Amino acid sequence: MTLRLDMLKTATKASDLLGDAASHCTRFLRDQQNFNGGFRGRSEASDLYYTVFGGEALVALNGHTPDSELVRHYLTSFQQGRDLDLVHLVCLGRCWATVLDHDHEPWPDALREGLIAQLGLLACSDRSFTTQANTECGNTYGCFMALGLYQDLSWAVPDPEAMLACLAGLCRGQGAYANETQTRIPSTPATAAAVTILHYLDQPVPDDTRAWLLSQVHAQGGFVAAPEHAAFIGPDLLSTATALHALSLIQTDLSFLRESCLDYLDTLWNPIGGFCGNLMDRTLDCEYTYYGLLALGHLS
Repeated sequence: MTLRLDMLKTATKASDLLGDAASHCTRFLRDQQNFNGGFRGRSEASDLYYTVFGGEALVALNGHTPDSELVRHYLTSFQQGRDLDLVHLVCLGRCWATVLDHDHEPWPDALREGLIAQLGLLACSDRSFTTQANTECGNTYGCFMALGLYQDLSWAVPDPEAMLACLAGLCRGQGAYANETQTRIPSTPATAAAVTILHYLDQPVPDDTRAWLLSQVHAQGGFVAAPEHAAFIGPDLLSTATALHALSLIQTDLSFLRESCLDYLDTLWNPIGGFCGNLMDRTLDCEYTYYGLLALGHLS
């Protein structure tokens, strides 16, 4: 099981809780797809990053899928991703993986080999991966993204030890991780990404990681991004979904969180059919709707 398919499998369970509202969610997501095949981000333009979440969220909703021919047309415009940064290269590969899975087709050799080669060129000098430009050291999110693409391409990570060394340098104690080497304070999304990397590289997760993640639960439900967010910013959907997923990977009983987290998710749901990211930003989009489905799946 790859990290993409693992999350997708979980997100499919969201329909059990959504009930009739699943059709509203499907309609909202379909409305985000443009005529060129891509999905909108925060503007009217198609965005490769949001196309990942729009397509996968539709697949999660009981097999509802976007028009794969339209999506193929959009993805083909990026060729083999030669001019893309790491995040968008991974998004390109992940979109192709979803389309090819849907159409029951193997990877075209040229596309697969091109993506593998391009990903290798984006490795840092320490042989890990980063989402930041002009840096020599990797970060947690970069390693997470690269691992996911290698999995989608059925290609072994060339240097898993480099990823593990990168993570070791980002551990901030108590089993928690920061995203960047220069960041002192750990975060929930970075720690969740680290747990995911360790899980799929068959490495042990620090014993105290579970307790640290659970300490980020907000009194009103959901998870905060960092300890100092509890009093002033509150929980957010990205932290909640990724924390629930990471905790599930380390076999955590989530039943005691169910009601409070469901109550929190209800505050982020819009009857139009989508989720927003937090209570201070009520904008609906494909990314947060996907994370809403992922969180619901873990609570179903």
